[in-house]
Amino acid sequence: MKMTILAVGRCREKFWTMAIEEYRKRLSSYVDLEIIEVPDEKVPEDASEKEKQQIRGKEGDRLLRYIRPDAFVAALAIEGESLDSVAFSRRIENLAVHGVSRMVFVIGGSIGLSDAVLQRADWKVSFSAMTFPHQLMRVILLEQIYRAYRIIRHEPYHK
Repeated sequence: MKMTILAVGRCREKFWTMAIEEYRKRLSSYVDLEIIEVPDEKVPEDASEKEKQQIRGKEGDRLLRYIRPDAFVAALAIEGESLDSVAFSRRIENLAVHGVSRMVFVIGGSIGLSDAVLQRADWKVSFSAMTFPHQLMRVILLEQIYRAYRIIRHEPYHK
C-alpha cells in the first residue's frame, strides 16, 4: 500500500525528526511511505473565528492539492472515530483487502482542518479528545501505523 502522511507545518525539532525517521525506517518493509508538509499560516493570538476559518481554508487548499481522487483519506480530527490499536489495525487491513492501494492521513495545523478537507475525508479518526502538537501527532500516528502492521502480520510488539 502507498501511504502518505500529509501535514500542515514543518517539523523542525531534531528529536521529532529523529523519531519520525525511526518509524519511517521501521515501516519501510510494510508500506511505501511518503511524508508531505505544506506551509502553515501564522495565527494571530487574538484571531477571530472568521480569521481562523480563513486560515484553515488556505491551509486546506494546500492540503487538497496533494490528495489524488483515488486516495482513501483519513483526517485526524478530535470529533472523529476513536479506536484502540487492534481496531485501527483491522480498519487498515480491511481497506487493503477491499482494494485500497493509496491511503492519505491528514494532520491539520494548530487550529485544525478546514471544512473542505473534512468533507473530502473518507474517514475521520481521533487519537484522543486531547490536543497534541502536530509534530508529536506525526510520531504518534506513525507509531500506530507501525503497530497496526505488526498486529496485522501477527508479529510481536509491546503492549
